[in-house]
Amino acid sequence: MIVLKTTRELSLMKEACVIAAGALKAAGEAVEPGVSTEEINRIAHDFIVKNGAIPTFKGYSGYPAATCISINDEVIHGIPSKKRIIKAGEIVSIDVGATFNGYVGDNAATFAAGDISPEAQRLCDTTRESLYEGIKMAVAGGRIGDIGSTIQRYCEERGFSVVREFTGHGVGKQMHEDPSVPNFGTPGRGVRLLPGMTIAIEPMINMGGAGIRQLPDGWTIKTRDGSLSAHFEHTIAITSNGPVILTKI
Repeated sequence: MIVLKTTRELSLMKEACVIAAGALKAAGEAVEPGVSTEEINRIAHDFIVKNGAIPTFKGYSGYPAATCISINDEVIHGIPSKKRIIKAGEIVSIDVGATFNGYVGDNAATFAAGDISPEAQRLCDTTRESLYEGIKMAVAGGRIGDIGSTIQRYCEERGFSVVREFTGHGVGKQMHEDPSVPNFGTPGRGVRLLPGMTIAIEPMINMGGAGIRQLPDGWTIKTRDGSLSAHFEHTIAITSNGPVILTKI
């Protein structure tokens, strides 16, 4: 069931989203060679708690941390660890959520650890740009397929692949609500977008093939062919005046 939010509820969601965005910014600024993913997780966790919110991910279906930190060929759901030390030239995807006053903010971005290859930079740039292209299509009266098809076309025209098994989603009082928001699709198809809908758009884009595999830890998702992957996400609201990025600070 899709839950439409009132103006007051959107205001409450905005507060949660600003905290989530602040946590992502703080975590991203800590990405550099020699830093452990556990230290980055701690920074995000402490930011969320200091601002009176709850780390949404921690404990979600048994997940042990406040963030997902995925490096290089890890697509999503990488578990932070003291043993995982970031190396120069790696790309680091951080996904973080915050719950405040009963509402969730969810966002993600991929960061460079020092200088990265031109190919890795192009992947990150394309993934980030595809997110904003998708957001442009999140207009009242449109369809979910308008968002996904735009992201898919933008990335595939540039030689990259779209992960199919994981998608964006509705977000509100729960981190995952209806509707599903794929990063692929057909224009004019799918759920109609209505004012008051709040969704997380999150392209997960691979440099090589679209295939993925799950590690034995039950969480970490990697590219099947070992190619790099990037991940960007915003929580947005559909309004009669166009899309509003709630996780923008």
